[in-house]
Amino acid sequence: MVLPAGVYRADHVGSFLRPKAILETREKVESQAATAEDLRKVEDEHIATVVREQIENGLQSVTDGEYRRAWFHIDFLQHLAGVEKRGHVASTNVTSHGMTPPRLVVVGKLGHPNAIQVDDFNYVNKQVEAVKASSGASQTVTAKVCIPSPTMVYFRGGRDAIDADAYPTLEPLFEDIAKAYQAELDDLYAAGCRFVQLDDTNLAYLCDEGMSKEAAQRHGKTPAELTQQCVDIINASISKRPKDMTIGIHLCRGNFRSQWFAQGGYEPVAERLFKGLDVDVYFLEFDDARSGDFSPLRHLPEDKIVVLGVMSSKKAELDDKEAMIERLKEAAGYCPRGLDQLCLSHQCGFSSTKEGNDLTVEEQWAKVRLEVEIAKQVWGDDLSQ
Repeated sequence: MVLPAGVYRADHVGSFLRPKAILETREKVESQAATAEDLRKVEDEHIATVVREQIENGLQSVTDGEYRRAWFHIDFLQHLAGVEKRGHVASTNVTSHGMTPPRLVVVGKLGHPNAIQVDDFNYVNKQVEAVKASSGASQTVTAKVCIPSPTMVYFRGGRDAIDADAYPTLEPLFEDIAKAYQAELDDLYAAGCRFVQLDDTNLAYLCDEGMSKEAAQRHGKTPAELTQQCVDIINASISKRPKDMTIGIHLCRGNFRSQWFAQGGYEPVAERLFKGLDVDVYFLEFDDARSGDFSPLRHLPEDKIVVLGVMSSKKAELDDKEAMIERLKEAAGYCPRGLDQLCLSHQCGFSSTKEGNDLTVEEQWAKVRLEVEIAKQVWGDDLSQ
């Protein structure tokens, strides 16, 4: 089976541990001891390094490590007109650190006044080409852009976080969200981007019994209705993408300093997720028992791919190689075309927020190298096939 363009047998979700210099400069910006321009210069320097490190360690899907973000979603969504960050999300699910995510509110008509990720993509793509030119590397390398899912605009806040004057009813909001994402994808495509990954916590949270009940109460809909609503909004947002732009989605159960927020298998959303969502590839968490078993993969259509997150970015120690191979084979038993429909990754990034998970940079890259080694043993040396 031919993989979608930009998807590789050894893949990853996108974020890497932040260099100390970026964290320190970000703090200086917050205290007005440095400027945003100062921060971007530091980010540029270290993004050039992390692009090279990804390629040197065997990855062919390359990101900026999300070095320009404090949060995987907030830093993007704040650039939409009508969206602001105010306070924190109230939830019964908190980490052992007592952290709850920032709360987004819609304060006016939502819009897309300017391209958000184009400059960042152009810089990463330039670095990819520079590394390939200097190293003489012949393998395909793809610059991937990761952005938050359209559902991240409204889902956690609910009706109370949406200005009633701007949106007396929610359908016009959903239409404006879709238009904003369509515009962003158009801008990225024009810049040369051919792979965009949507990062979504809400479909995963609907698999958690407690969080699902909270969402149903917050929105006044059943979990099944909310799942369909998420699918519809995502589909509308990507409906006008060109045929040669690959769209992936990552379902995340939370990833803050090696802590998770949600648990529960994919069964509650599986059929709508696999048969209803118009994406090319799914990045799914299967790193421990809280993720459930592989049986929801029986709904996977023959023409779609799952990047199976059976390895863990949350712990410092290396995953057991043979155990990972056995997990891949077990999952393949549920897929119509077996291992051909699977790729390998860690369950999430290494640093979904600026704080990062509890491991060292050296341990992070050792995990990546092991992943590449496993993928080559399972699928062969050409990880694009």
